[in-house]
Amino acid sequence: MKHTGQFNPAFPIETTGIEGAGKVHHNLNAAQLFELSVKLGEGIVTDNGNLAVTTGKHTGRSAQDKFIVRDANTENNIWWDNNKAMAPEHFGRLKDDFLGHARGKQLFVQDLYGGADPEHRIKVRVVTEFAWHALFIRYLLRRPSAEEVMGFTPELTIINQPSFKADPARHGCRTETIIAVNLTDKLVLIGDSEYAGETKKSVFGTLNYFLPEKGVMPMHCSANAGDDGTSALFFGLSGTGKTTLSSDASRTLVGDDEHGWSPNGIFNFEGGCYAKTIKLSAEAEPEIYSTTQRFGSILENVMVNPDTRVPDFDDVSLTENGRVAYPMHYIPNASETGMAPHPKNVIMLTADASGVMPPIARLNPHQAMYHFLSGYTAKVAGTEKGVKGTQATFSTCFGAPFMPRHPSVYGNLLKKLIAEHGATCWLVNTGWTGGPYGEGHRMPIKATRALLGAALNGSLNNAPMRTDPFFGFEVPVEVPGVDTAILNPRSTWTDPAAYDAAAAKLAGMFVDNFQKFSAHVETEVLDAAPVIRAAAE
Repeated sequence: MKHTGQFNPAFPIETTGIEGAGKVHHNLNAAQLFELSVKLGEGIVTDNGNLAVTTGKHTGRSAQDKFIVRDANTENNIWWDNNKAMAPEHFGRLKDDFLGHARGKQLFVQDLYGGADPEHRIKVRVVTEFAWHALFIRYLLRRPSAEEVMGFTPELTIINQPSFKADPARHGCRTETIIAVNLTDKLVLIGDSEYAGETKKSVFGTLNYFLPEKGVMPMHCSANAGDDGTSALFFGLSGTGKTTLSSDASRTLVGDDEHGWSPNGIFNFEGGCYAKTIKLSAEAEPEIYSTTQRFGSILENVMVNPDTRVPDFDDVSLTENGRVAYPMHYIPNASETGMAPHPKNVIMLTADASGVMPPIARLNPHQAMYHFLSGYTAKVAGTEKGVKGTQATFSTCFGAPFMPRHPSVYGNLLKKLIAEHGATCWLVNTGWTGGPYGEGHRMPIKATRALLGAALNGSLNNAPMRTDPFFGFEVPVEVPGVDTAILNPRSTWTDPAAYDAAAAKLAGMFVDNFQKFSAHVETEVLDAAPVIRAAAE
């Protein structure tokens, strides 16, 4: 088949298992998909030429409706305490009904790569009902050349049909919404959700399963690189600042969300970015804001004035999880290759809703593994269905919803790589200071950027440090350009005793949460636990 990048009636849609489909658009380019999205009424064009779309009842991931097929291959390899199981017979019925539902429908097919490193990437075929979903995933994954796409044989197929509604009794699921992952057949079925992030995360979850077998560490993190030939990783859940903090004009952006760490260095899984837009401004986040001024960016669930077509990033009437999706080259300092050398700094981001954590702390290797496995942060409203305001949580590996294997697999891999390459680890709080959520205020982004800059250029290693009495990590006492008071969170509270009580409570939460890992880690890691005490010394 000659690849033309246009509607091709000869494309063998049967290779996806679908028979009798209607018009099939195979590997249309961004301009063609944008044009069809508007023509089909899937979205509207904003004043800056963005495509604005809404996703109906699902404005975030439906984590409770995701299932992995439990079969002979996955039985002993999946962390079943964290992942919901689906019986093979239920998946078989779901697949039959899913493929039957696609008959006669207009479909959009994209052949793409998951992973920038040719040695470790996966070939992904995505079939969607919506042109804008095809445009989204074309932005978010890596786009093969015209030559590479000829004879493309997928290693993972994702079929996304928002119009399909699952039957819990017939398909063994929870609701009409379904994300079913068959790792043996390398097939993902997504139904009854228009939220585009489900497709993106399905690729991530698959890579998280297969890459550790090759000694490659899959990571829910952003990454950037400096002119000195070193790179940095930024771990964190949605809303903690991965995209914002890695999009630094003084450094090269490798990627904003998903990476692998292999013997070759680090590599981006994706070819684009999917950034939150809540309160987005040119002053606070200039690189991301500039993408909303570019023709072709997708605004997902962002309020747009119907008359002026001007987006309002402060209006959260639809959701606090409004997003902008764009190809990587919309960031002027983005890496063309999506690859970088081994990292010299590993940053773990937490949005601490209790207001206890300092803005930055240095971790020794055992503390780094402890906090990586703990994955403490606060869920931010909108990133998952049903979350309002903030909710304290422990999401192991800073990405439990996407981790099919036991956390110890990822924790031990990370510890090994950190030791091999001598990386320095930092814990950064982008959450609250001066009190808990509702009383204190969000950590100033300028202070966070200044502290990160000092960490990345190495100067923070020479700063005077104190040992935190609760958590045992090292906290800088004085950093040029940063208000000294903010470095000691206890001093920012009007009632120090209330801080001590909150810190003791959070320390207890850490200890309680980590009990499930006690049989899987070394004694030195267990000893890195915070100390529960009545008052700071």
